[in-house]
Amino acid sequence: MLDRSQLSIKTILKQCIGKELSKITMPIAWNEPVSFLQRFAENVLYTYLLDMADACNDPVMRMQYVAAFAVSSISSNLDRLSKPFNPLLGETYEFVRDDLPFRYVSEQVSHHPPVSAFSCEPKDGSDRWRYYGSILPKATFSVRNMVVKPKGLLSLKLKRHQEVYTWSSLTCTIHNVLVGRLWFEYHGTMEIENHANKMKAVLNFKPFSRATKELHKVEGTIIDSRKHKLRGLYGFWTVGLYSIDI
Repeated sequence: MLDRSQLSIKTILKQCIGKELSKITMPIAWNEPVSFLQRFAENVLYTYLLDMADACNDPVMRMQYVAAFAVSSISSNLDRLSKPFNPLLGETYEFVRDDLPFRYVSEQVSHHPPVSAFSCEPKDGSDRWRYYGSILPKATFSVRNMVVKPKGLLSLKLKRHQEVYTWSSLTCTIHNVLVGRLWFEYHGTMEIENHANKMKAVLNFKPFSRATKELHKVEGTIIDSRKHKLRGLYGFWTVGLYSIDI
C-alpha cells in the first residue's frame, strides 16, 4: 500500500477547504479497507445493554442502559482517523457472528446525498428490541480542522415496554489536518427521549479543556417530563458511563 507520507497532504487539503467531503476525491491510501456500512456495524457491539434494558422494569434504569448504549456506539471510533469507503447505491451489508447475540443489516439507499439505512435486532428471532435509523455523513474542511456532522435520527424500540427512544448523532471535529498531530473529539449535546413517558437523558460531550487537560468527557442528567432531575450521569466515552444520585 502507498505510504500516506508520500502524498502531498497539504496540496490536497488546500483544495478541500470549505467543501463537503462526499464531493471530494481522495487518494485511496487515505481510506480504511472497509465500507461505511461495515464500519457502522461496529457501533452496535454492546447490544447486551439493550437486552438489560428490555429485562428491566424500572423506567429510570432502562434509560440508563439506553444512554450507556448510545455512548458506547462511538467508542469503536477511538483513534480511527481513516475514512471508510463510500458504499455504492443499493449496496448491502449483513453482520452475524456466532459469539454475538444480534443481527445487523444495512443498505445504501441514496447516492447523492449519501444516505445509509440500518436495522439491528436479536438474532434469536425475538423482537424484544429493534435499533434502526439512517445516517447522512456530512463533513467540511477548514484551514485548521475537519468537522463531521452526521444527519439522521437513531431509534430504539423496546416492544415489551411499548417504548420508543430517539436520539441524533454527535458532531466530530478532527484537528490539525494541515499541521501537527491529528487528533479528534466528539462534542455537543446528545438528547435521548423516551416518547412513551417523555423522560430524557441529556448528555453533554465536553470539548477538550486546556485548563483541565480532560478529553472525551461526558456529563449529563436524566430528567422526567416535568424536567425534574432524576439521576446524574458522567464518564468518558472511551471508558464508560456512570450514574449517581443527585
